[in-house]
Amino acid sequence: VLFGYYIVTPISVNFLANYQVDPSVLNEFDITSYVSTVTMLVLACGLMFQLPMVIYFMTKAGILNPEILRRFRRHSIVIILILGALITPPDPISQLLISLPLMLLYEISIYIASIVYIKNKKKEMGLQKSEGN
Repeated sequence: VLFGYYIVTPISVNFLANYQVDPSVLNEFDITSYVSTVTMLVLACGLMFQLPMVIYFMTKAGILNPEILRRFRRHSIVIILILGALITPPDPISQLLISLPLMLLYEISIYIASIVYIKNKKKEMGLQKSEGN
């Protein structure tokens, strides 16, 4: 949420404030549109930063494993870039400000999934050994 409020929002609002289709068109802002734009950006960033936690629980439940995440890394990068384009205004800098942290979060998620997966396997091996005795 803080990333969205302090990094993404100022850049996006600045872009939207300075964007002119034509010099004869005047940009007019009202508090409602500003608040809705800021709210959307902050909530979107807040949701994005939940990715490692979601991956943790999905790995813990056995739905995902690190190999699946590694195999679909290329697909994830494309999806992240598309999400970055949809969330931000048509500005490549804003898109990169969203996409790069998301890619980093995806890599962190793979690392977290690896740790959880290894712990789950060790626990299963311990249970199998105790059942065998």
